[in-house]
Amino acid sequence: MSSILYADESGDLGWDFNAPYRQGGSSRYLTIGVLCVPSAKKHVPKRVIRELYDRFKWPVGTEKKWHQMTPQERATFATEAFKMCEKHPDIHLHGITVNKQNVEPHIRNDENKLYNYMIRLCVLDCMAADTDVTFVPDPRSIKVESGNSLHDYLQLELWFTKKVKTLLKTQPQDSKSCRGVQFADMLAGLIQHRFEDGYAEHIRICVTRLRLKKLFF
Repeated sequence: MSSILYADESGDLGWDFNAPYRQGGSSRYLTIGVLCVPSAKKHVPKRVIRELYDRFKWPVGTEKKWHQMTPQERATFATEAFKMCEKHPDIHLHGITVNKQNVEPHIRNDENKLYNYMIRLCVLDCMAADTDVTFVPDPRSIKVESGNSLHDYLQLELWFTKKVKTLLKTQPQDSKSCRGVQFADMLAGLIQHRFEDGYAEHIRICVTRLRLKKLFF
């Protein structure tokens, strides 16, 4: 079996909590959203995104980000994501959110290790379920120099911790040119909206199909 995991984040890795978020301060939460889809069905979530572009007449050449979407558009995404997973139970939605204000100072010194650990907690079990896995993060989510370390970290965890023979391939793709990463971006935004802004209506639509973990809560 082979699968593809698309990942993107919402929030930031800053640590300035002296000012409100979006008014000079950092986000209080950081969320990673991950779409796990069998390779043979990679067209399914891409079709969901394409149909959103068609329905709401979004400009095809411009990526639509979660923060730019109207409440109706966000609710529609959540509904279509739920329907997709109901129809295709082998497509999974994953998410992990960290409460940054509870992260200890010594961990804050290397935000990439925090990001890598979040990815591990979020997707390692899903990766271990298949023999071949392609991991597709947005390259802006991690620093260039940490890209190899994340791949090696996950591969070693699969082999030595999970004791599986899974072969991992990491292929970062910009969300502008990848519908799968765009789906993950919207998923991350939906989850982050619940914690950062306290708005739960959209996540309630698809929560039964969402495997969500919380860290430092």
